[in-house]
Amino acid sequence: MPRQSRAAGGGGRAPSKRKLAEEFPAGEVLTDTGRKSWKLGAPVGRGGFGLIYLASEDSAQPVGADAHYVIKVEPIDNGPLFSELKFYMRAAKPDLIHSWLKSHKLKNLGVPRYWGSGLHERGGNRYRFMVIDRLGVDLQKKFEECGKTFPRKLVLQLGLRLLDILEYIHDHEYVHADIKASNLMLSHTDPNQVFLVDYGLAYRYAPESVLKEYKEDPKRCHDGTIEFTSIDAHKGVCASRRSDLEILSYCMVQWLCGRLPWEDQLRDPLYVRDSKIRSRENISEFLDQCFPPQDKPDEIQQFMEEVKALGYQDKPPYERLRSILKAGLRSKDDGRLNFPAATASEEPPSRVQRTSKRRKVSTVVEESEAAERPKRRRVAKKTEVNGVKKGSTSRKA
Repeated sequence: MPRQSRAAGGGGRAPSKRKLAEEFPAGEVLTDTGRKSWKLGAPVGRGGFGLIYLASEDSAQPVGADAHYVIKVEPIDNGPLFSELKFYMRAAKPDLIHSWLKSHKLKNLGVPRYWGSGLHERGGNRYRFMVIDRLGVDLQKKFEECGKTFPRKLVLQLGLRLLDILEYIHDHEYVHADIKASNLMLSHTDPNQVFLVDYGLAYRYAPESVLKEYKEDPKRCHDGTIEFTSIDAHKGVCASRRSDLEILSYCMVQWLCGRLPWEDQLRDPLYVRDSKIRSRENISEFLDQCFPPQDKPDEIQQFMEEVKALGYQDKPPYERLRSILKAGLRSKDDGRLNFPAATASEEPPSRVQRTSKRRKVSTVVEESEAAERPKRRRVAKKTEVNGVKKGSTSRKA
């Protein structure tokens, strides 16, 4: 699963030095805290913390290509998996997810299930590991295969599935804070199910049901993936429920039109922040930058207006947001995610010119004409006091 991204510059915290995990041989057996044995198969991925292996609970047989589980392993001194593990242990146990499905009358929920964790020692080194469901391809790969645009119906279907996921994790006191196509994965067995993964930046916004207060911290500015992260994150404010929904808004816009207007200036986080502030102040004008008039999605504008009205501690109106996206579908969701056939790489129908590569916050910025342009920085107007918009009344969570 993809490694987490953080802002390059602008006051972001420098990542601590991490050890690289050695590759374990197939057949290595790990024992979790419940004394259950798990056998490793072939490695199937690499994250910022270490390796991801196919795994089986049958330690007597080799792990086959059809394994239902994966194990994430990292050196014990590293931090990302430890942070992610806290979320999974508190919010992703199979019985919790099953209970939620039953009480909310849902068939599926795109949160990988937690099956166990523990410590493992090999060659004098100690490792932390976690067992979760095996998943399939990530949506960033599908997005690129489809020419970097998704059909409107597909985007709305993905939005509806993510609302279910976000309502669940929010109800269990967490926010994700890093929603993006590369952190969304299709089920390994059902191409119509999508899962939100990579909880390394997940934040417990309401421990023991006590909501965190709005507080700006310059040392935390721009945490997340810069093209999608929330305005609060740009200001160094800890993630909240409205942050997740704002990030989802940017994702849906990008999936529909191909790119976001600030993507040619990702090396300048202040420019990105101020662009997002302007887009929130005039959502209609922002969408005019992204879509020709005949393709402007009214439901996305309504969705963004609802998110704009939220205070920092407000509980989102999940059902209202669902109804907005369902209205955009214009017909009942048939449950099938129909991805267009893979196309040759070509420019999507966007009104904003594309740069040669989408840059990630954690990567070294590529040289390009856009990067050589003089930086444009605007001072953002103070539109909130303690997380509440001036002239508005915040609803209590």
